[in-house]
Amino acid sequence: MAGEPLDFYTRQEFIVEIDGISRAGFMTMSELAVEVTVATLMEGGRATPHKRPVKKNYPNVTLGRGVTDDRDIYDWMGQVSSASTGTGLTGTDYKRNIDIVQLDRDGSERRRWTLFGCFPVRFVAGDWDADSDDPLVEQVEIAFDYFEID
Repeated sequence: MAGEPLDFYTRQEFIVEIDGISRAGFMTMSELAVEVTVATLMEGGRATPHKRPVKKNYPNVTLGRGVTDDRDIYDWMGQVSSASTGTGLTGTDYKRNIDIVQLDRDGSERRRWTLFGCFPVRFVAGDWDADSDDPLVEQVEIAFDYFEID
């Protein structure tokens, strides 16, 4: 109904589900975006350009989590590295789908974003600081083909 206030989603409650990885447990995620490249065409005799969309691009996302004994993400990165040199998986066997699940305050699912054809392109073991009591956080940058919202 018109005039009713919107219920905005909060950022702190989400889970990440990755095909083949049982415990993802991420604390942070960079923005999820889609961009359209625009072509500018000058037609003869016109004083202003004509613009049109030409292709979509989905920028990579970065996920962050506390370092634990879990090696699943690091091992997945190793599979991608081997595939890139021709010594490991062939075809697209290294690609997985990822679901980003936004939770409501009661823990129920509010919205789901599914990223298709994902694979890690960068793994960072954390920023080390002997003077800090903060947990060590590892990050993985994920490339993907496209996403959909359920």
